[in-house]
Amino acid sequence: MTTSSPSPQTTAHLRVDGVSKSFAARRVLTDVSFTVAGGRTGLIGENGSGKTTLLRIIAGLLSPDGGTVTAVLPGEVRPRIGLLHQEPPFPASATVAEALGSAVAPVRAAAHAVSTAGLALAGAPEDRAAATAYAAALEAAERVGAWDIDARIAAVVAGLGLSALAPQRPTGELSGGERSRLSLAWLLLSTPDVLLLDEPTNHLDDDTASYLTTLLEDWRGPVLIASHDRAFLDDVVTTLIDLDPAPLPQAVAGPLVADGDGTGIGVVRFTGTYTDYVHARLDARERWERRYRDEQAELKRLRATVSDSHLVGHEDWKPRSEGRASVKFYSDRNAKAVSRRVDDATSRLVSLEGRQIRRPPEELRFQGLTAAGAPATPEGAPPVLTTTEAAVHGRLAATSLVLGAGEKWLVTGPNGSGKSTLLRLLARDLPPTSGTVSTVPALRIGLLAQDVDLPDPHDRGPGRTALQAYDDAVGPVGEQIPLRTFGLVHPRDEDRPVAVLSVGQQRRLALAILLAGPPDVLLLDEPTNHFSLLLATKFEALIPGYPGTVVVASHDRWLRRTWRGRRLQLTAPEAVR
Repeated sequence: MTTSSPSPQTTAHLRVDGVSKSFAARRVLTDVSFTVAGGRTGLIGENGSGKTTLLRIIAGLLSPDGGTVTAVLPGEVRPRIGLLHQEPPFPASATVAEALGSAVAPVRAAAHAVSTAGLALAGAPEDRAAATAYAAALEAAERVGAWDIDARIAAVVAGLGLSALAPQRPTGELSGGERSRLSLAWLLLSTPDVLLLDEPTNHLDDDTASYLTTLLEDWRGPVLIASHDRAFLDDVVTTLIDLDPAPLPQAVAGPLVADGDGTGIGVVRFTGTYTDYVHARLDARERWERRYRDEQAELKRLRATVSDSHLVGHEDWKPRSEGRASVKFYSDRNAKAVSRRVDDATSRLVSLEGRQIRRPPEELRFQGLTAAGAPATPEGAPPVLTTTEAAVHGRLAATSLVLGAGEKWLVTGPNGSGKSTLLRLLARDLPPTSGTVSTVPALRIGLLAQDVDLPDPHDRGPGRTALQAYDDAVGPVGEQIPLRTFGLVHPRDEDRPVAVLSVGQQRRLALAILLAGPPDVLLLDEPTNHFSLLLATKFEALIPGYPGTVVVASHDRWLRRTWRGRRLQLTAPEAVR
Protein backbone atom coordinates (compact mmCIF):
# COMPACT_ATOMS: atom_id res chain seq x y z
CA MET A 1 0.00 0.00 0.00
CA THR A 2 1.27 3.48 -0.81
CA THR A 3 1.85 5.48 2.33
CA SER A 4 3.05 8.79 0.99
CA SER A 5 2.99 11.00 4.05
CA PRO A 6 1.45 14.46 3.88
CA SER A 7 3.53 15.58 6.83
CA PRO A 8 5.14 19.00 7.17
CA GLN A 9 8.86 19.30 6.61
CA THR A 10 9.75 20.81 9.97
CA THR A 11 8.70 19.98 13.53
CA ALA A 12 6.58 22.33 15.55
CA HIS A 13 6.51 22.52 19.34
CA LEU A 14 3.22 22.67 21.26
CA ARG A 15 2.96 23.91 24.84
CA VAL A 16 -0.21 24.00 26.96
CA ASP A 17 0.33 26.02 30.13
CA GLY A 18 -2.23 26.29 32.94
CA VAL A 19 -5.32 26.03 30.71
CA SER A 20 -8.66 26.20 32.55
CA LYS A 21 -12.18 26.20 31.17
CA SER A 22 -15.67 26.24 32.68
CA PHE A 23 -19.10 26.12 31.10
CA ALA A 24 -21.69 27.93 33.20
CA ALA A 25 -21.10 26.67 36.74
CA ARG A 26 -19.28 23.49 35.74
CA ARG A 27 -15.52 23.29 35.74
CA VAL A 28 -14.25 21.19 32.83
CA LEU A 29 -10.50 21.84 32.74
CA THR A 30 -8.38 23.18 35.56
CA ASP A 31 -4.74 24.18 35.25
CA VAL A 32 -3.86 21.74 32.47
CA SER A 33 -0.20 21.86 31.49
CA PHE A 34 1.91 19.69 29.18
CA THR A 35 4.15 19.91 26.12
CA VAL A 36 4.23 17.98 22.86
CA ALA A 37 7.48 18.45 20.99
CA GLY A 38 6.89 15.72 18.42
CA GLY A 39 5.68 12.17 18.15
CA ARG A 40 2.19 10.89 18.81
CA THR A 41 0.49 11.64 22.11
CA GLY A 42 -2.79 10.07 23.19
CA LEU A 43 -5.30 12.16 25.16
CA ILE A 44 -7.49 9.97 27.35
CA GLY A 45 -10.02 10.38 30.15
CA GLU A 46 -13.60 9.65 31.13
CA ASN A 47 -16.53 10.90 29.04
CA GLY A 48 -16.94 14.59 29.80
CA SER A 49 -13.38 15.00 31.06
CA GLY A 50 -12.71 17.78 28.55
CA LYS A 51 -10.74 16.07 25.77
CA THR A 52 -12.70 17.66 22.92
CA THR A 53 -12.82 20.99 24.76
CA LEU A 54 -9.04 20.96 25.14
CA LEU A 55 -8.49 20.14 21.47
CA ARG A 56 -10.78 23.00 20.43
CA ILE A 57 -8.90 25.39 22.71
CA ILE A 58 -5.57 24.33 21.20
CA ALA A 59 -7.03 24.78 17.71
CA GLY A 60 -8.17 28.30 18.59
CA LEU A 61 -11.88 27.52 18.29
CA LEU A 62 -12.50 28.13 22.01
CA SER A 63 -10.92 30.64 24.37
CA PRO A 64 -9.69 29.34 27.73
CA ASP A 65 -10.74 31.04 30.94
CA GLY A 66 -7.10 31.00 31.96
CA GLY A 67 -3.74 29.78 30.72
CA THR A 68 -2.10 29.85 27.32
CA VAL A 69 -1.46 27.63 24.31
CA THR A 70 1.77 28.21 22.41
CA ALA A 71 2.80 26.57 19.15
CA VAL A 72 6.08 27.52 17.49
CA LEU A 73 8.15 26.52 14.51
CA PRO A 74 11.87 27.06 13.97
CA GLY A 75 12.52 30.51 12.58
CA GLU A 76 9.54 32.00 14.43
CA VAL A 77 7.18 30.89 11.66
CA ARG A 78 3.61 30.70 12.92
CA PRO A 79 2.53 27.05 12.66
CA ARG A 80 -0.78 25.95 11.23
CA ILE A 81 -2.93 23.84 13.57
CA GLY A 82 -5.42 21.38 12.09
CA LEU A 83 -8.26 19.73 14.01
CA LEU A 84 -10.43 16.78 13.05
CA HIS A 85 -13.72 17.19 14.85
CA GLN A 86 -17.41 16.47 14.38
CA GLU A 87 -18.32 19.07 11.75
CA PRO A 88 -16.90 18.53 8.22
CA PRO A 89 -14.56 21.32 7.06
CA PHE A 90 -16.48 21.67 3.78
CA PRO A 91 -20.11 22.63 2.99
CA ALA A 92 -22.66 19.95 2.20
CA SER A 93 -23.15 21.54 -1.22
CA ALA A 94 -19.51 20.97 -2.19
CA THR A 95 -18.66 18.01 -4.39
CA VAL A 96 -16.05 15.46 -3.39
CA ALA A 97 -13.60 17.04 -5.86
CA GLU A 98 -14.31 20.53 -4.52
CA ALA A 99 -13.80 19.38 -0.94
CA LEU A 100 -10.42 17.84 -1.76
CA GLY A 101 -9.50 20.89 -3.82
CA SER A 102 -10.20 23.21 -0.89
CA ALA A 103 -7.94 21.08 1.31
CA VAL A 104 -4.93 21.45 -0.94
CA ALA A 105 -5.63 25.04 -2.03
CA PRO A 106 -3.00 26.49 0.38
CA VAL A 107 -0.49 23.90 -0.87
CA ARG A 108 -1.11 24.79 -4.49
CA ALA A 109 -0.96 28.48 -3.57
CA ALA A 110 2.46 27.86 -2.03
CA ALA A 111 3.68 26.25 -5.28
CA HIS A 112 2.23 29.15 -7.29
CA ALA A 113 3.99 31.63 -5.00
CA VAL A 114 7.32 29.97 -5.83
CA SER A 115 6.64 30.37 -9.55
CA THR A 116 5.67 34.01 -9.12
CA ALA A 117 8.70 34.76 -6.95
CA GLY A 118 10.93 32.88 -9.39
CA LEU A 119 9.74 34.98 -12.32
CA ALA A 120 10.32 38.15 -10.32
CA LEU A 121 13.87 37.03 -9.45
CA ALA A 122 14.60 36.06 -13.05
CA GLY A 123 13.60 39.57 -14.14
CA ALA A 124 15.85 41.19 -11.52
CA PRO A 125 18.59 38.71 -10.55
CA GLU A 126 20.50 41.33 -8.56
CA ASP A 127 17.48 42.39 -6.50
CA ARG A 128 18.19 41.26 -2.94
CA ALA A 129 14.53 41.64 -1.90
CA ALA A 130 13.41 39.43 -4.81
CA ALA A 131 15.96 36.80 -3.80
CA THR A 132 14.75 36.88 -0.21
CA ALA A 133 11.13 36.57 -1.31
CA TYR A 134 11.98 33.62 -3.53
CA ALA A 135 13.84 31.83 -0.73
CA ALA A 136 10.94 32.36 1.65
CA ALA A 137 8.40 31.10 -0.89
CA LEU A 138 10.54 28.05 -1.62
CA GLU A 139 10.87 27.23 2.08
CA ALA A 140 7.12 27.55 2.62
CA ALA A 141 6.37 25.30 -0.38
CA GLU A 142 8.80 22.65 0.81
CA ARG A 143 7.34 22.78 4.30
CA VAL A 144 3.86 21.85 3.01
CA GLY A 145 5.14 19.35 0.45
CA ALA A 146 3.92 21.26 -2.58
CA TRP A 147 5.83 19.27 -5.19
CA ASP A 148 4.13 15.89 -4.75
CA ILE A 149 0.63 17.02 -3.89
CA ASP A 150 -1.13 15.10 -6.67
CA ALA A 151 0.53 11.83 -5.64
CA ARG A 152 -0.41 12.46 -2.03
CA ILE A 153 -4.04 13.16 -2.94
CA ALA A 154 -4.23 9.81 -4.71
CA ALA A 155 -2.52 7.99 -1.83
CA VAL A 156 -4.72 9.46 0.90
CA VAL A 157 -7.96 8.97 -1.05
CA ALA A 158 -7.06 5.34 -1.73
CA GLY A 159 -5.74 4.71 1.77
CA LEU A 160 -8.94 5.98 3.41
CA GLY A 161 -11.19 3.94 1.13
CA LEU A 162 -12.62 6.88 -0.83
CA SER A 163 -11.53 5.93 -4.36
CA ALA A 164 -14.99 4.72 -5.36
CA LEU A 165 -16.63 8.08 -4.62
CA ALA A 166 -17.61 9.93 -7.76
CA PRO A 167 -15.70 13.26 -7.86
CA GLN A 168 -18.87 15.22 -8.71
CA ARG A 169 -21.01 13.65 -6.00
CA PRO A 170 -22.25 16.24 -3.46
CA THR A 171 -20.77 15.60 -0.03
CA GLY A 172 -24.20 16.12 1.51
CA GLU A 173 -25.28 12.83 -0.09
CA LEU A 174 -22.49 10.82 1.51
CA SER A 175 -23.06 8.48 4.42
CA GLY A 176 -21.88 9.54 7.87
CA GLY A 177 -18.87 7.25 7.59
CA GLU A 178 -17.93 8.57 4.16
CA ARG A 179 -18.17 12.18 5.33
CA SER A 180 -16.04 11.34 8.35
CA ARG A 181 -13.32 9.75 6.22
CA LEU A 182 -13.45 12.58 3.68
CA SER A 183 -13.01 15.05 6.56
CA LEU A 184 -9.97 13.11 7.71
CA ALA A 185 -8.55 13.11 4.18
CA TRP A 186 -9.16 16.87 3.96
CA LEU A 187 -7.24 17.47 7.17
CA LEU A 188 -4.30 15.25 6.26
CA LEU A 189 -3.96 16.80 2.80
CA SER A 190 -4.02 20.32 4.25
CA THR A 191 -0.70 19.40 5.95
CA PRO A 192 -0.99 21.27 9.26
CA ASP A 193 2.13 21.65 11.37
CA VAL A 194 0.25 20.48 14.48
CA LEU A 195 -2.26 17.68 13.98
CA LEU A 196 -5.18 17.31 16.42
CA LEU A 197 -7.41 14.27 15.98
CA ASP A 198 -10.68 13.70 17.83
CA GLU A 199 -11.77 10.05 17.52
CA PRO A 200 -10.04 9.55 14.15
CA THR A 201 -10.79 5.82 13.83
CA ASN A 202 -14.56 6.11 14.09
CA HIS A 203 -15.90 4.80 10.75
CA LEU A 204 -12.53 3.26 9.77
CA ASP A 205 -12.27 -0.41 8.89
CA ASP A 206 -9.11 -2.50 9.32
CA ASP A 207 -7.45 -1.40 6.08
CA THR A 208 -8.11 2.30 6.56
CA ALA A 209 -7.11 2.19 10.25
CA SER A 210 -3.89 0.44 9.25
CA TYR A 211 -3.21 3.11 6.61
CA LEU A 212 -3.77 5.90 9.13
CA THR A 213 -1.47 4.18 11.63
CA THR A 214 1.34 3.96 9.07
CA LEU A 215 0.82 7.55 7.95
CA LEU A 216 0.93 8.93 11.49
CA GLU A 217 4.11 7.01 12.26
CA ASP A 218 5.80 9.10 9.53
CA TRP A 219 4.20 12.42 10.53
CA ARG A 220 6.96 14.87 11.46
CA GLY A 221 4.98 17.35 13.51
CA PRO A 222 3.27 16.93 16.88
CA VAL A 223 0.17 14.73 16.83
CA LEU A 224 -2.35 14.88 19.70
CA ILE A 225 -5.04 12.19 19.53
CA ALA A 226 -8.18 11.92 21.65
CA SER A 227 -9.39 8.37 21.14
CA HIS A 228 -11.33 5.55 22.75
CA ASP A 229 -9.85 3.02 20.30
CA ARG A 230 -7.68 0.84 22.52
CA ALA A 231 -6.01 -1.10 19.72
CA PHE A 232 -5.24 2.14 17.86
CA LEU A 233 -3.74 3.73 20.97
CA ASP A 234 -1.62 0.63 21.54
CA ASP A 235 -0.38 0.69 17.95
CA VAL A 236 0.17 4.43 17.44
CA VAL A 237 0.88 6.58 20.47
CA THR A 238 4.18 6.79 22.30
CA THR A 239 2.90 8.95 25.18
CA LEU A 240 -0.42 9.18 27.03
CA ILE A 241 -1.88 12.19 28.82
CA ASP A 242 -4.72 11.31 31.20
CA LEU A 243 -7.18 14.10 32.03
CA ASP A 244 -8.82 12.14 34.82
CA PRO A 245 -8.14 13.43 38.35
CA ALA A 246 -4.67 12.94 39.77
CA PRO A 247 -3.56 12.62 43.42
CA LEU A 248 -2.27 16.14 43.96
CA PRO A 249 -2.15 17.77 47.38
CA GLN A 250 -5.44 19.39 48.35
CA ALA A 251 -3.62 22.69 48.86
CA VAL A 252 -2.77 22.65 45.14
CA ALA A 253 -5.88 21.02 43.66
CA GLY A 254 -8.42 22.41 46.07
CA PRO A 255 -11.09 20.36 47.83
CA LEU A 256 -13.60 18.27 45.97
CA VAL A 257 -16.42 20.59 44.93
CA ALA A 258 -19.99 20.18 43.81
CA ASP A 259 -19.43 21.13 40.17
CA GLY A 260 -17.28 18.13 39.39
CA ASP A 261 -14.40 15.93 40.38
CA GLY A 262 -11.53 18.22 39.53
CA THR A 263 -11.12 17.06 35.95
CA GLY A 264 -7.88 18.09 34.37
CA ILE A 265 -6.13 19.01 37.61
CA GLY A 266 -2.67 17.56 37.60
CA VAL A 267 -2.75 15.56 34.36
CA VAL A 268 -0.84 12.31 34.38
CA ARG A 269 1.74 11.75 31.65
CA PHE A 270 2.73 8.18 30.85
CA THR A 271 5.25 6.87 28.34
CA GLY A 272 4.23 3.52 26.97
CA THR A 273 1.25 1.68 25.51
CA TYR A 274 -2.35 1.92 26.61
CA THR A 275 -2.24 -1.69 27.84
CA ASP A 276 0.69 -0.84 30.11
CA TYR A 277 -1.08 2.27 31.34
CA VAL A 278 -4.28 0.45 32.32
CA HIS A 279 -2.36 -1.64 34.84
CA ALA A 280 -0.32 1.35 36.05
CA ARG A 281 -3.49 3.43 36.48
CA LEU A 282 -5.28 0.79 38.53
CA ASP A 283 -2.24 0.44 40.80
CA ALA A 284 -1.97 4.23 41.16
CA ARG A 285 -5.66 4.52 42.11
CA GLU A 286 -5.25 1.88 44.78
CA ARG A 287 -2.20 3.68 46.21
CA TRP A 288 -4.10 7.00 46.16
CA GLU A 289 -7.06 5.57 48.07
CA ARG A 290 -4.80 3.87 50.61
CA ARG A 291 -2.72 7.01 51.19
CA TYR A 292 -5.85 9.14 51.61
CA ARG A 293 -7.28 6.73 54.21
CA ASP A 294 -4.00 6.66 56.16
CA GLU A 295 -3.65 10.45 56.11
CA GLN A 296 -7.22 11.01 57.26
CA ALA A 297 -6.74 8.57 60.14
CA GLU A 298 -3.55 10.38 61.19
CA LEU A 299 -5.24 13.78 60.94
CA LYS A 300 -8.06 12.57 63.15
CA ARG A 301 -5.58 11.28 65.73
CA LEU A 302 -3.54 14.51 65.75
CA ARG A 303 -6.62 16.70 66.09
CA ALA A 304 -7.76 14.61 69.03
CA THR A 305 -4.31 14.92 70.59
CA VAL A 306 -4.31 18.71 70.26
CA SER A 307 -7.84 18.95 71.61
CA ASP A 308 -7.55 16.50 74.50
CA SER A 309 -3.93 16.74 75.69
CA HIS A 310 -4.35 18.95 78.74
CA LEU A 311 -2.48 16.87 81.30
CA VAL A 312 0.19 14.23 81.38
CA GLY A 313 -1.11 11.26 83.36
CA HIS A 314 -4.37 11.33 85.34
CA GLU A 315 -6.24 14.60 85.72
CA ASP A 316 -6.82 13.93 89.47
CA TRP A 317 -3.19 13.08 90.16
CA LYS A 318 -1.50 15.15 92.90
CA PRO A 319 2.02 15.01 94.29
CA ARG A 320 2.48 13.09 97.58
CA SER A 321 3.88 16.16 99.31
CA GLU A 322 1.24 18.70 100.12
CA GLY A 323 3.79 21.48 100.50
CA ARG A 324 3.11 24.55 98.42
CA ALA A 325 6.58 24.47 96.80
CA SER A 326 6.19 20.84 95.82
CA VAL A 327 2.77 21.39 94.30
CA LYS A 328 4.08 24.29 92.24
CA PHE A 329 7.15 22.33 91.12
CA TYR A 330 5.16 19.35 89.89
CA SER A 331 2.49 21.57 88.38
CA ASP A 332 5.06 23.52 86.36
CA ARG A 333 6.73 20.32 85.17
CA ASN A 334 3.36 18.92 84.10
CA ALA A 335 2.50 22.15 82.25
CA LYS A 336 5.80 22.07 80.35
CA ALA A 337 5.29 18.46 79.33
CA VAL A 338 1.77 19.21 78.16
CA SER A 339 2.99 22.25 76.25
CA ARG A 340 5.68 20.26 74.48
CA ARG A 341 3.22 17.52 73.64
CA VAL A 342 0.59 19.93 72.28
CA ASP A 343 3.18 21.94 70.34
CA ASP A 344 4.57 18.79 68.75
CA ALA A 345 1.12 17.51 67.78
CA THR A 346 0.10 20.95 66.51
CA SER A 347 3.23 21.21 64.38
CA ARG A 348 2.66 17.79 62.83
CA LEU A 349 -1.03 18.58 62.29
CA VAL A 350 -0.29 21.84 60.48
CA SER A 351 2.33 20.12 58.33
CA LEU A 352 0.05 17.25 57.35
CA GLU A 353 -2.92 19.55 56.69
CA GLY A 354 -0.74 21.53 54.30
CA ARG A 355 0.36 18.52 52.27
CA GLN A 356 -2.58 16.12 52.62
CA ILE A 357 -3.64 14.44 49.42
CA ARG A 358 -7.00 15.38 47.89
CA ARG A 359 -9.85 12.93 48.33
CA PRO A 360 -10.15 10.52 45.38
CA PRO A 361 -13.36 11.43 43.53
CA GLU A 362 -15.99 8.73 43.40
CA GLU A 363 -15.72 6.98 40.06
CA LEU A 364 -18.80 6.47 37.91
CA ARG A 365 -19.37 2.72 37.88
CA PHE A 366 -21.49 1.11 35.17
CA GLN A 367 -23.98 -1.17 36.93
CA GLY A 368 -24.39 -3.61 34.05
CA LEU A 369 -26.67 -4.44 31.16
CA THR A 370 -29.34 -5.84 33.48
CA ALA A 371 -29.34 -3.08 36.10
CA ALA A 372 -33.05 -2.51 35.36
CA GLY A 373 -33.85 -6.21 35.07
CA ALA A 374 -33.42 -8.98 32.52
CA PRO A 375 -35.33 -9.63 29.29
CA ALA A 376 -37.97 -12.32 29.45
CA THR A 377 -36.95 -14.42 26.42
CA PRO A 378 -35.39 -17.65 27.73
CA GLU A 379 -32.21 -19.03 26.24
CA GLY A 380 -32.84 -22.08 24.12
CA ALA A 381 -36.18 -20.81 22.79
CA PRO A 382 -36.96 -20.98 19.05
CA PRO A 383 -35.35 -18.42 16.74
CA VAL A 384 -36.50 -14.94 17.65
CA LEU A 385 -35.58 -13.04 14.50
CA THR A 386 -34.91 -14.19 10.94
CA THR A 387 -33.84 -12.46 7.73
CA THR A 388 -34.27 -14.29 4.45
CA GLU A 389 -32.29 -12.84 1.55
CA ALA A 390 -33.05 -9.40 2.97
CA ALA A 391 -31.38 -6.59 1.03
CA VAL A 392 -31.45 -2.82 0.71
CA HIS A 393 -30.55 -1.66 -2.78
CA GLY A 394 -27.09 -0.10 -2.90
CA ARG A 395 -26.55 -0.52 0.86
CA LEU A 396 -26.85 -4.17 1.87
CA ALA A 397 -26.42 -7.31 -0.21
CA ALA A 398 -28.95 -10.12 0.24
CA THR A 399 -28.40 -11.48 3.73
CA SER A 400 -29.92 -14.47 5.50
CA LEU A 401 -29.55 -14.73 9.25
CA VAL A 402 -31.26 -16.72 12.01
CA LEU A 403 -30.96 -15.30 15.52
CA GLY A 404 -31.62 -17.72 18.35
CA ALA A 405 -32.67 -16.62 21.82
CA GLY A 406 -29.65 -15.68 23.87
CA GLU A 407 -27.18 -15.88 20.99
CA LYS A 408 -24.37 -13.35 20.66
CA TRP A 409 -23.40 -12.21 17.15
CA LEU A 410 -20.62 -9.95 15.89
CA VAL A 411 -21.20 -8.38 12.47
CA THR A 412 -18.06 -7.24 10.66
CA GLY A 413 -17.17 -6.06 7.20
CA PRO A 414 -15.53 -3.17 5.34
CA ASN A 415 -17.00 0.30 5.13
CA GLY A 416 -20.07 0.30 2.90
CA SER A 417 -20.89 -3.37 3.50
CA GLY A 418 -24.14 -2.47 5.29
CA LYS A 419 -23.50 -3.27 8.95
CA SER A 420 -25.57 -0.34 10.21
CA THR A 421 -28.22 -1.04 7.56
CA LEU A 422 -28.55 -4.65 8.74
CA LEU A 423 -29.07 -3.52 12.33
CA ARG A 424 -31.77 -1.10 11.21
CA LEU A 425 -33.48 -3.93 9.33
CA LEU A 426 -33.37 -6.10 12.45
CA ALA A 427 -34.76 -3.20 14.50
CA ARG A 428 -37.59 -2.83 11.96
CA ASP A 429 -36.59 0.81 11.46
CA LEU A 430 -35.94 0.22 7.76
CA PRO A 431 -37.85 -2.03 5.33
CA PRO A 432 -35.89 -4.27 2.96
CA THR A 433 -36.15 -3.59 -0.76
CA SER A 434 -36.14 -7.36 -1.27
CA GLY A 435 -36.35 -10.40 0.96
CA THR A 436 -38.04 -10.62 4.34
CA VAL A 437 -37.47 -9.94 8.02
CA SER A 438 -39.62 -11.83 10.52
CA THR A 439 -39.81 -11.85 14.32
CA VAL A 440 -41.68 -13.73 17.03
CA PRO A 441 -44.71 -11.91 18.54
CA ALA A 442 -44.20 -9.25 21.22
CA LEU A 443 -40.43 -9.27 20.75
CA ARG A 444 -38.74 -6.25 22.36
CA ILE A 445 -35.93 -4.95 20.16
CA GLY A 446 -33.60 -2.13 21.15
CA LEU A 447 -31.02 -0.38 18.95
CA LEU A 448 -28.09 1.73 20.13
CA ALA A 449 -27.33 3.69 16.95
CA GLN A 450 -24.08 5.47 16.18
CA ASP A 451 -25.79 8.85 16.04
CA VAL A 452 -27.69 9.83 19.17
CA ASP A 453 -31.31 10.80 18.54
CA LEU A 454 -33.32 11.87 21.59
CA PRO A 455 -36.77 13.08 20.48
CA ASP A 456 -38.16 16.10 22.31
CA PRO A 457 -41.95 15.52 22.45
CA HIS A 458 -42.54 18.48 24.78
CA ASP A 459 -40.49 20.96 22.71
CA ARG A 460 -38.32 21.94 25.64
CA GLY A 461 -35.63 23.14 23.28
CA PRO A 462 -31.88 23.41 23.91
CA GLY A 463 -32.38 23.71 27.67
CA ARG A 464 -33.79 20.20 27.99
CA THR A 465 -31.79 18.32 30.61
CA ALA A 466 -30.46 14.78 30.55
CA LEU A 467 -33.00 13.76 33.18
CA GLN A 468 -35.88 15.26 31.17
CA ALA A 469 -34.68 13.47 28.03
CA TYR A 470 -34.58 10.20 29.97
CA ASP A 471 -38.07 10.72 31.39
CA ASP A 472 -39.40 11.66 27.93
CA ALA A 473 -38.08 8.41 26.51
CA VAL A 474 -38.95 5.91 29.25
CA GLY A 475 -42.17 7.48 30.59
CA PRO A 476 -43.58 6.09 33.85
CA VAL A 477 -40.75 3.53 34.00
CA GLY A 478 -38.50 6.37 35.14
CA GLU A 479 -40.25 6.45 38.53
CA GLN A 480 -39.25 2.85 39.28
CA ILE A 481 -35.94 2.90 37.42
CA PRO A 482 -34.30 6.33 37.77
CA LEU A 483 -31.48 7.39 35.49
CA ARG A 484 -28.80 6.92 38.14
CA THR A 485 -29.68 3.22 38.33
CA PHE A 486 -27.20 2.46 35.55
CA GLY A 487 -24.08 4.36 36.60
CA LEU A 488 -23.84 5.80 33.10
CA VAL A 489 -24.64 9.48 33.73
CA HIS A 490 -23.07 11.18 36.72
CA PRO A 491 -25.67 12.62 39.14
CA ARG A 492 -24.11 16.07 38.73
CA ASP A 493 -24.86 15.89 34.97
CA GLU A 494 -28.53 14.89 35.24
CA ASP A 495 -29.69 18.52 35.33
CA ARG A 496 -27.33 19.73 32.61
CA PRO A 497 -28.73 20.40 29.11
CA VAL A 498 -28.24 17.50 26.72
CA ALA A 499 -26.81 19.97 24.20
CA VAL A 500 -23.77 20.70 26.36
CA LEU A 501 -22.96 17.07 27.14
CA SER A 502 -20.11 15.45 25.26
CA VAL A 503 -20.92 12.94 22.51
CA GLY A 504 -19.80 10.17 24.83
CA GLN A 505 -22.09 11.39 27.61
CA GLN A 506 -25.01 11.58 25.16
CA ARG A 507 -24.36 7.99 24.06
CA ARG A 508 -24.26 6.91 27.72
CA LEU A 509 -27.67 8.56 28.14
CA ALA A 510 -29.00 6.77 25.05
CA LEU A 511 -27.72 3.45 26.42
CA ALA A 512 -29.44 4.07 29.77
CA ILE A 513 -32.71 4.74 27.94
CA LEU A 514 -32.28 1.52 25.97
CA LEU A 515 -31.59 -0.58 29.09
CA ALA A 516 -34.47 0.90 31.12
CA GLY A 517 -36.75 -1.58 29.34
CA PRO A 518 -34.27 -4.40 28.77
CA PRO A 519 -34.83 -5.64 25.19
CA ASP A 520 -35.04 -9.27 24.15
CA VAL A 521 -32.76 -8.40 21.23
CA LEU A 522 -30.06 -5.82 21.92
CA LEU A 523 -28.59 -4.28 18.75
CA LEU A 524 -25.37 -2.32 19.22
CA ASP A 525 -23.93 -0.26 16.37
CA GLU A 526 -20.25 0.52 17.10
CA PRO A 527 -20.95 0.41 20.85
CA THR A 528 -17.42 1.38 21.88
CA ASN A 529 -17.39 4.58 19.80
CA HIS A 530 -17.10 7.61 22.11
CA PHE A 531 -17.27 5.50 25.27
CA SER A 532 -14.43 5.95 27.71
CA LEU A 533 -11.75 3.29 27.62
CA LEU A 534 -12.71 1.76 30.95
CA LEU A 535 -16.45 1.74 30.15
CA ALA A 536 -15.83 0.13 26.75
CA THR A 537 -13.77 -2.61 28.37
CA LYS A 538 -16.38 -3.34 31.04
CA PHE A 539 -19.22 -3.11 28.50
CA GLU A 540 -17.64 -5.76 26.29
CA ALA A 541 -17.02 -8.07 29.25
CA LEU A 542 -20.74 -8.00 30.15
CA ILE A 543 -22.12 -8.86 26.69
CA PRO A 544 -21.62 -12.66 26.95
CA GLY A 545 -23.67 -12.75 30.16
CA TYR A 546 -26.66 -10.78 28.84
CA PRO A 547 -29.71 -13.07 28.99
CA GLY A 548 -31.14 -11.82 25.69
CA THR A 549 -29.86 -11.91 22.13
CA VAL A 550 -27.10 -9.44 21.25
CA VAL A 551 -25.95 -8.33 17.80
CA VAL A 552 -22.89 -6.08 17.67
CA ALA A 553 -21.68 -4.30 14.53
CA SER A 554 -18.15 -3.05 15.07
CA HIS A 555 -14.82 -2.08 13.57
CA ASP A 556 -13.23 -2.22 17.02
CA ARG A 557 -10.18 -4.44 16.66
CA TRP A 558 -9.86 -4.88 20.41
CA LEU A 559 -13.44 -6.16 20.65
CA ARG A 560 -12.97 -8.48 17.69
CA ARG A 561 -9.79 -9.95 19.18
CA THR A 562 -11.65 -11.04 22.31
CA TRP A 563 -15.03 -11.99 20.80
CA ARG A 564 -16.16 -15.54 21.65
CA GLY A 565 -19.65 -15.53 20.11
CA ARG A 566 -20.84 -16.14 16.56
CA ARG A 567 -19.73 -13.99 13.62
CA LEU A 568 -21.21 -12.68 10.40
CA GLN A 569 -18.92 -11.18 7.78
CA LEU A 570 -20.61 -8.84 5.29
CA THR A 571 -19.34 -7.89 1.86
CA ALA A 572 -20.15 -4.67 0.03
CA PRO A 573 -23.01 -4.87 -2.47
CA GLU A 574 -22.11 -4.24 -6.09
CA ALA A 575 -24.13 -1.03 -6.30
CA VAL A 576 -23.28 0.76 -3.08
CA ARG A 577 -23.02 4.05 -4.96
